[in-house]
Amino acid sequence: MHVLATAGHVDHGKSALVRALTGIEPDRWEEEHRRGLTIDLGYAWTTLPSGAEVAFVDVPGHQRFIGNMLAGLGPAPAVLFVVAADEGWRQQSEEHLAAVRALGLRHGVLAVTRSDLADPSQTLEDARQRLAGAGLECEAVAVSARTGQGMGEMKDALGRLVARLPSPDTQARARLWVDRSFTIRGSGTVVTGTLGQGRITVGDHLVLSRGGDRDVEVTVRGLQSLEQPRDTVEAVARVAVNLRGLGAEEVRRGDVLLAAGRWHMTSVVDVALDPPAAREAPTHVMAHVGTLALETRLRPLSEQLARLTFPRALPLQAGDRVILRDPGAQTVLAGARVLDADPPELTRRGAASRRATELAPLAEGDGIPDLAHEVHRRGVLAVADAVALGHSVGSGTDGPDPAPGVLRRGQWLVDEQTWEAWSRALRAALEEHATAHPLQPTLSLEAARAAAGLPDRALLADLAGAAGLEVVAGRVGLPGVRAALEPSVEAALAQIEQRLQERPFTAPEQNELDAAGLGPRQLAAAAGAGRILRLTPDVVLLPTAPARAMRVLAGLPQPFTTSEARQALESTRRTVIPLLEHLDARGWTQRLDGSHREVRR
Repeated sequence: MHVLATAGHVDHGKSALVRALTGIEPDRWEEEHRRGLTIDLGYAWTTLPSGAEVAFVDVPGHQRFIGNMLAGLGPAPAVLFVVAADEGWRQQSEEHLAAVRALGLRHGVLAVTRSDLADPSQTLEDARQRLAGAGLECEAVAVSARTGQGMGEMKDALGRLVARLPSPDTQARARLWVDRSFTIRGSGTVVTGTLGQGRITVGDHLVLSRGGDRDVEVTVRGLQSLEQPRDTVEAVARVAVNLRGLGAEEVRRGDVLLAAGRWHMTSVVDVALDPPAAREAPTHVMAHVGTLALETRLRPLSEQLARLTFPRALPLQAGDRVILRDPGAQTVLAGARVLDADPPELTRRGAASRRATELAPLAEGDGIPDLAHEVHRRGVLAVADAVALGHSVGSGTDGPDPAPGVLRRGQWLVDEQTWEAWSRALRAALEEHATAHPLQPTLSLEAARAAAGLPDRALLADLAGAAGLEVVAGRVGLPGVRAALEPSVEAALAQIEQRLQERPFTAPEQNELDAAGLGPRQLAAAAGAGRILRLTPDVVLLPTAPARAMRVLAGLPQPFTTSEARQALESTRRTVIPLLEHLDARGWTQRLDGSHREVRR
């Protein structure tokens, strides 16, 4: 399917043309029929002679309903621009064209209507030149909805238009700006909109974003497109979505249905303006995004570049278009192309000017920052955040590096320079710590993470390996550096080791350790050096004790009790209980109940 929005001055025959093309009345409200004036958005569709299906969003032309017009035009990828032959170019023709230009629309068809009432040639030429000046190159057809003149040529022109429209990305994240909501008896809440990218399938779990903390999770109960039930609808399409989980009164135009967890929500964006008018624009403007209109603060960065601050978070990405209007003058100021949906704060003097310099290359190009730029600016970026910003980074956690200068480390993307800086910081911190604390020259995982400035401890193993460091028993250290014990401590430890060689499962008592000068710091240093095994702060054995105990326990009838283990090991409950718990934790023995264990075979 293809979706086109109409545009043009009030009473120039937009609805009549849509009615003649489709056989469907687009005006839905009684007041519209009574006044002969389109007030709100209308919808109709047809199949062209080429076989292509086309849906029309018919918009009001009156200046009082410009907000409704922009809500219909915003999500559409192409336009059917209407000018009446007997009236020619008028005020709302100009404002609608300004909106078309602001949205960056490049595809359309010009229809000069009421050609049975006046010679269309002058209007055709004038309107064609105006549209071309706004970047809208399109075929022009003179028609009359009343007599049928030119309707065949119009359908052929529409067929050629939709054939050259860019193919939508049906694999992209779904985003549907709601333009209408209502209730159907027996079905519940239905919302409609133009699906510009991605796909929606019955059973999908989506998020209806309504601003602030009012977002709600919903389930797709059913789908319709062109009044036909569908299991899946792919972009671009007009779609009606039957939702489970909320009432119709809870949804309004401007709300947006999103693929759950896949969009970055932002209330601040940096944009490029067309035409450049940032310094002349008022501080507060009306921004039209999708089908939403909201008052927005504009801060100039340069004549062409500006920062927009919205009163609520929106699902925007680089490349999205926003229309800015002057609420006082009731005119379109400019189109705004989003360059950065997650910009840095501007806090220091001169920050706005420096930011404009950073954005200038994006404004001159396609306006979409590459992944390397995004990661380099931040130093590190979570994969999930990169995807939410619209970047493709592949699947899985161990894929190849996604861009030059960007390292993929699990769920993180790290700039190469940042990775090297982390490595230097961690090694320097360890060298300083080892010098200051020779009895405990290693750092805990959390202390090492903080010293390097890592956002996630999961990055530590890769970083330590890259820095040539060791990770042993939950601590990070310099290779070959062990606890440096004082001579008196070394002598006392040697005596303890000799005794444990003779009686491997009789841990020295606390008073013996104290008398030998082996306090908590000395015992921690000895354990860190691999000299002893600390089962509890005051129960120590040789590191070989667990393996020696297993040889004894394996010879007992299985299962065995704690008392039987104590007797076999010639030990005490003070030592045996933490030793058995240590063996359980290592998976060498298995506790069956409160008093029985067995050796795991």
